Amino acid sequence: QPQLVESGGGSVQPGGSLRLSCAASGFTLADYVIGWFRQAPGKEREGIACIASGAGSTTYAGSVKDRFTITRDNAKNTVYLQMNALAPEDAAVYYCGTKTHCQSPEFGFWGQGTQVTVSS
Repeated sequence: QPQLVESGGGSVQPGGSLRLSCAASGFTLADYVIGWFRQAPGKEREGIACIASGAGSTTYAGSVKDRFTITRDNAKNTVYLQMNALAPEDAAVYYCGTKTHCQSPEFGFWGQGTQVTVSS
């Protein structure tokens, strides 16, 4: 059964960094488009980063561009989201999920999420 498990969330001060992991089981991540989205209380889900299958081209939302980086380790069947210069507005539950293509807002299935808190 295909599964995604997110980890790496936590509490950081503004300006800090975190690296989130998205580990897959039951399928090969490199064969799929994988995206990260986040959801904060009272706010709509926001797709923030995406990595294509195969060669792994990446796209980012304007709100995280130049601060967040999505990468994939094929040997570990894991996708990462490196988050730098975190701000209070980045606080949310972060999820990774499958997509048909990076331009689509829809996700196929996703994991349980990992909480990110940014406060001083």
